[in-house]
Amino acid sequence: MRRFQKRFLAAILWAACATWVGPVFAAPCPGTGSFETWLDNFKRTAAAQGISRATIDSALDGISFDPSIVARDHGQGVFRQSFEQFSGRMVSPYRLKKGAGLIKKYAEVFRRIEQQFGVPAPVVVAIWGLETDFGANSGNFPTLRSLATLAYDCRRSPMFTAELVDALRLIQAGDLTPDEMRGAWAGELGQTQFMPSSYFKFAVDYEGNGHRDLIRSVPDVLASTANYLRSYGWQRGQPWGEGTANFQVLLEWNKSTVYTKTVAYFASRLAGNESE
Repeated sequence: MRRFQKRFLAAILWAACATWVGPVFAAPCPGTGSFETWLDNFKRTAAAQGISRATIDSALDGISFDPSIVARDHGQGVFRQSFEQFSGRMVSPYRLKKGAGLIKKYAEVFRRIEQQFGVPAPVVVAIWGLETDFGANSGNFPTLRSLATLAYDCRRSPMFTAELVDALRLIQAGDLTPDEMRGAWAGELGQTQFMPSSYFKFAVDYEGNGHRDLIRSVPDVLASTANYLRSYGWQRGQPWGEGTANFQVLLEWNKSTVYTKTVAYFASRLAGNESE
């Protein structure tokens, strides 16, 4: 997880997942059973959860374990930058100018989004900019291989096994093909970096073409990000600075206070209100 969000959450997610025990999503540690054996078992699990054989075969046949992904996951450290350090680096003059330009370019889309979901353009654009530099750097790791590798590894197997099932659901629903599923190394997809579970639950087909495409469709990306926030209780017309109800919603996007303060600050700069 190259991005700050995923680095910060690593310790929290490990603690949450390490205590989970269950018969369906248990997976061996590397060295106690082969990846191929685990994959065969996972395919049966996915089929039992309603994933078609055609989807399973198209997504997982020939997939292999990637030790470099495990090395990345195990090598993460908790983020230690202050808000001043992080926001000073991330809310650059370039991003402020680019973000303001995108708000103008997609003004009608943002008008509809705010009307429907209640989330204003500066907030969505701030997330867009911080996550992938407005879609310029979404990652190029094969999502299915990354998820399968992390599901096989014992550290956070339950979480990533569930994410892999949801990735298959996206393929089965026709939202993405296996080849299209490329993103950050831990399975995040699209221009605002949705994990497959969030993609499956919150993605919106805002262009109306029958596909929820968070990789190429800017309207889908923007509306889906707003829908995510709305689903966690975003309050229309209310401020989003620290201490507000909407700031708490932004913490549902990212549990790091430093990151969330930076989103709020970036959004306030874009809105022309630095006091937010």
